[in-house]
Amino acid sequence: MADDLKVAGFKSSELIALLGAAFKSYSPAEKTSQIKKTNGVFEIVIKNPKGPSPAAQEAIWTIDLKKAGKVTKGKAPTGTKADVTITMDDETFMDLASGKLNGQKAFMTGKLKTKGNIMLATKLDGVLKGTKSKL
Repeated sequence: MADDLKVAGFKSSELIALLGAAFKSYSPAEKTSQIKKTNGVFEIVIKNPKGPSPAAQEAIWTIDLKKAGKVTKGKAPTGTKADVTITMDDETFMDLASGKLNGQKAFMTGKLKTKGNIMLATKLDGVLKGTKSKL
């Protein structure tokens, strides 16, 4: 598992680490297919008001499904620009990943905020579901 993606105090970091591990396990053909299907860079900002310190109240990961087909901790690396930034709290991400909540409903109720290509944000559900099948 990609332990370098984990952030203490964030349940969602476990899932992000699993997502990173799944991407690493993709064959070149699977990775190319996922990149072609998604064609975007997601910046995921997770808020956690229960973090151990003010600095630990936010975690950011970048899911690059435009070029690299990988997950990194932090903002998009230099030379890569996020197509969409998705902000939500830890619980909302967990509910999205488990299928208890869909992205559209989360957005409509204000639990999920986006900046950038909102249509690309709708593909996050598919990325999460597609990755589950690899785990």
